[in-house]
Amino acid sequence: MRDWNQFIEDAVTGIQKQTEGKPVLAALSGGVDSSVAAVLTHRAVGSRLTCIFVDHGLMRKNEGDEVETLFHGKYDIRLIRVNAQERFLNRLAGIGDPEHKRKIIGEEFIRVFEEEAKKLDGIGYLMQGTIYTDVTESGKDGHKAVKAHHNVGGLPDTLAFEGLIEPLRTLYKNEVRELGNALGLPKEMVYRQIFPGPGLGVRVLGEVTAERLDVLREADAIFREEMEKAAVASEEYFAIHTGLQSVGIQNGARVFGHTIALRAVKTSDVTTADWVRVPYDVLERASARITTECAGVNRVVYDITAKPPGTIEWE
Repeated sequence: MRDWNQFIEDAVTGIQKQTEGKPVLAALSGGVDSSVAAVLTHRAVGSRLTCIFVDHGLMRKNEGDEVETLFHGKYDIRLIRVNAQERFLNRLAGIGDPEHKRKIIGEEFIRVFEEEAKKLDGIGYLMQGTIYTDVTESGKDGHKAVKAHHNVGGLPDTLAFEGLIEPLRTLYKNEVRELGNALGLPKEMVYRQIFPGPGLGVRVLGEVTAERLDVLREADAIFREEMEKAAVASEEYFAIHTGLQSVGIQNGARVFGHTIALRAVKTSDVTTADWVRVPYDVLERASARITTECAGVNRVVYDITAKPPGTIEWE
């Protein structure tokens, strides 16, 4: 079993040596990885750390406000929230290819950080919450590529930082949670549900539009609410806007409506996962609410694919 106190001590020493007293800019998404990485880095550099939270409009319902409240209320860490929803949607307009979307979102993140860094004095380093699964799935360190991760690939030549800090790069997801506990982070942060870096951009299949995002946010919130009320054991559960339309009946008339897929998995390290046998009554309630409360949705399906052969995300 890993000695997390020793890991923290070594990481703090390493970050202090690497940064040499220079300011650090942290890429904060509000997820488990970036949050743990930010708190760990804050231990090393203190007030030299500035966290930038980019609200790209691809978050879950109310999540942007929750992230801001948590960091302002719990930690004395400088947090800058950048509202960039329109900017990201404009870049994603007309793009349907999953890898293209991921790369656009990653590139736009980097551009936002560059721009924000120019407003600050003497920022030397960029910190990211990259974990080992991000590295392996992106085809790095001798592994075959599965999908691109926006936080993997190193710094582009044009990036205005001296270097990159990735204190979690060798850790799996379960180890990140153990580290978070050792750091004393709140349970709601440590066990926050896994969320992909590109956000809902890879849970809206095909082109990402404001309308599709709104529908998906509501469907996702309903499914998560029903899962939580029933206390179903699952590390990750969410909805997907499939982009498919199928025939249905509304108000006695034939219509074509959207199809929402639901996914729930059990996993310890996200390298492998099994689908959760969600009780039928929970699925029934979620389906009834989604088709009633989400505009234009007339069909709900449930994904029973393990990883492998599938991945946890659909894109």
